[in-house]
Amino acid sequence: YRRSPERRRDYILGTNSAGVADLFPTGDILNTVLESVFTDVNVYDDVITLLERKFTSPLSSRAAISFFRFYIEDTVRVDTARTAIQLSFVPQNPQDFGFTGRLWVLNDSTYRVHECALYLPVRSSVNYVTRLVIQQKFTDLPTGQRVLQTDDLFAELGILKGQRPFMVHRAIAYTGYSTSPIPDSLFQASDHRREGTDRIVDPSFWAAHRVDSLSRGESSLDSLTHALEESTRRNPLMYLLRVVIANYAHTNADFRESRLDIGPLMSTVSHNTIDGYRLRLSAQTTARLHPHLFFKGYLARGISSRRWYGMAEAEYSFLRKQYSPLEFPRHSITLQYQNDVFSPADLMWQHGRDKDNVWVSFKTQTVDHLMFSRHYLARYELETNDHLTARLQLKHTRLTPCGALFYRRLDGIMVDHLRTAELTASLRWAPGEEIVNSRQRRRYVNRNNPVFGLAHTVGFKGVFGSDYRYHLTEVTAFERLWLNSYGRIDFNLRAAAEWNRVPFPLLLMPVANNSYIITRDMFCMINNMEFINDRYLSLQVEWDLSGKLLNRIPLIQRLKLREVIGIKALWGHLTSKNDPLRHAGSPDLFEMPSRQGVSIVHPMTSTPYLELNVGLHNIFKIIRIDYVRRLNYLDFPGTKKHGWRFGLVFEF
Repeated sequence: YRRSPERRRDYILGTNSAGVADLFPTGDILNTVLESVFTDVNVYDDVITLLERKFTSPLSSRAAISFFRFYIEDTVRVDTARTAIQLSFVPQNPQDFGFTGRLWVLNDSTYRVHECALYLPVRSSVNYVTRLVIQQKFTDLPTGQRVLQTDDLFAELGILKGQRPFMVHRAIAYTGYSTSPIPDSLFQASDHRREGTDRIVDPSFWAAHRVDSLSRGESSLDSLTHALEESTRRNPLMYLLRVVIANYAHTNADFRESRLDIGPLMSTVSHNTIDGYRLRLSAQTTARLHPHLFFKGYLARGISSRRWYGMAEAEYSFLRKQYSPLEFPRHSITLQYQNDVFSPADLMWQHGRDKDNVWVSFKTQTVDHLMFSRHYLARYELETNDHLTARLQLKHTRLTPCGALFYRRLDGIMVDHLRTAELTASLRWAPGEEIVNSRQRRRYVNRNNPVFGLAHTVGFKGVFGSDYRYHLTEVTAFERLWLNSYGRIDFNLRAAAEWNRVPFPLLLMPVANNSYIITRDMFCMINNMEFINDRYLSLQVEWDLSGKLLNRIPLIQRLKLREVIGIKALWGHLTSKNDPLRHAGSPDLFEMPSRQGVSIVHPMTSTPYLELNVGLHNIFKIIRIDYVRRLNYLDFPGTKKHGWRFGLVFEF
């Protein structure tokens, strides 16, 4: 640890684990989530991060006096020579995200903390945690500095009322403090550096390194887990539960040894206006088949269209993987072929999303302007331990309009296909990001740090028959602002520019979600292909009040509901070089999309598009419902002024 400039590096000699995570195909999710939500607590900080929330510290120099009530209880002896003043504290409002507890402050001129105990209030609105205790003790170094000696956390997690809770116990003992200077070169390493083997099961290693011995229950956990695993190995209900959790079906009796996983299962059946219902069979290999080489793909059949679709992908990882190629960090080369039907909104889904998920395939509007897309791509990706991701991608695409969509040049000639060949270079930096992997995509446990992205795409005319030359630049930024007991505010900024003259399929469309499912960072009430520009800037702000208002209303406070309010704005502009109305007869541009002779594209003025969402989440602890209201651009045919959106949110 270095105080100025502040840096911390952890060197991990070895790890070992045993428990319920071995029974389910959650990968590193459970351990990472527990480490993230039960983070280290420094009582001297102004704000304590715990349970993915921000708590005001009882020693906060800025807010402790206004947030807590303090009471002097007693004076107690802590050793043969010193006494301590025992203080208790409680939040002004017990529904706030705050601690109750006690402090033992040395009764001398230093007034340093000798010991502390932090508890969650009985009526706290924190989910799933029925009881939480943090106990810390401090000691003196020969230099006179006071440091943490022990840090114990006890938590009871109750998922359902009336069911036996889970116990989480995190015990940390600090020994071997040194105040010797540390070379600056050691702080250039990654946040977590492992020495030797990742997992060490040798009992002699732990006997030599563990400061405190395991309890009887802790030492028998491995054998207990093994017995449970053997008893449930051939249980069909346990197999079904594992399938539901993973969204994949493993092909081995021991899911950890599965060489081929079938799924994602939620994409087996979906719907669109071209195919009607469609069936899809998907699969992917795991590191049990090869720790460096991975294959995945799918085969789909449209019921009404009687068309076949498919995708095949091969990825070679230069790093050895434990199970999935998604494991952090990534350093790989990927080759992919895909032939499928898409809407423009489908192409905007975030990386790793699946347009065929049954819940997002049903739309809030008629999406009949679609395109058949066939592409080949090669991608190189490198992730560093500091969460800087560099990606270089070559892609050749052939787009064929279908449904109500057609490509007609301004000189009246119909175009059957549009071909592009492009190179994309992108950077993404997410310092301090916590990543866990499911078998389908990555998940981010916390969003407490800023995330920045920069991408530039170059289109090459004449390469493999490509039709256009173009340059496209996109910048993204995300930031979360914590307001302690007043919740948090998320800011999401996105800007892009198309620098050349290109037809509308290559112009910019807002990141819109036409399904009933709530998706972060996407517009809800923008119709398919409604706004087409070559410059745009979008800003999305969402404030989660964490029950600050509703928890003060009698009776309603018992429901532990949490309020959320957001505003989304879009500024867009179509420059004269890409405006079909200013280039009659041009062979370079296409007519804008239309339905029955009426354009479906809404020209934007200097006024930004605005939509408002107001919602409740934590309904039955997992459900979120939003009312979404479109505030302007209401005179366009087919425009809906308001709607409802739904989602599942798991938060403490």
